[in-house]
Amino acid sequence: SHDLRTPLGSIMGSATTLLDADANIDAATRRELLTAIHDEADRLGRLLNNLLAMTRIEGGGLEVKADWQVPEETVGAAIRRLGERARGRAIEVRIDPAVELVAFDGLMIELVLINLLDNALKYTPEGSPIEIEVAAADGEVVFAILDRGPGIPAAERERVFAKFFRGDGASGLAGAGLGLAISKAVVEAHGGRIVAGARDDGPGARFAFTIPTSTPPPAPGDGADAEAA
Repeated sequence: SHDLRTPLGSIMGSATTLLDADANIDAATRRELLTAIHDEADRLGRLLNNLLAMTRIEGGGLEVKADWQVPEETVGAAIRRLGERARGRAIEVRIDPAVELVAFDGLMIELVLINLLDNALKYTPEGSPIEIEVAAADGEVVFAILDRGPGIPAAERERVFAKFFRGDGASGLAGAGLGLAISKAVVEAHGGRIVAGARDDGPGARFAFTIPTSTPPPAPGDGADAEAA
């Protein structure tokens, strides 16, 4: 409830100030208040999406609707959905040219990427890059998100996927402790796996998840267009 009340309180406070006819608000302050409303509404929306997803998971209603997707487009959509949270931050995307079409539920995997990116943004200092890698492996595609934060203690790397888990380093940071639990459920529903680890080249965390690619993508000319012809 705290995570719901905090953004709502900020939205109400900013809106009340803007609506006060007696308030002497200059353009810069007005923009600051409007930005606060936008950012907190976006944060609230992500939290509600996670709560709804967790409700479906616990109720056995998580249904994977897999279709052929271009991973680069799904990654781009996740970054755009983060809006102001990602704007101005250095996000480096590297896509293996061998990765073209992969069968997965686009909206579900987008939610996984949003949760992992949001997590990386919380812990990565301003000015330090966040990296997204998508690579082909033996019978699967690997998505990895790497940050330059403090990293995750080895003892917590499995526990971070538990519902409501908040590590020692999460004190003072926004979040309900649902994003990683939801991400694990979604990835496993696709037949994949998700792990938390450390970077190989210095401090920071590396989250990686896999999507099986046992089914070959359709050849050019196959599918609905070919049938219509």
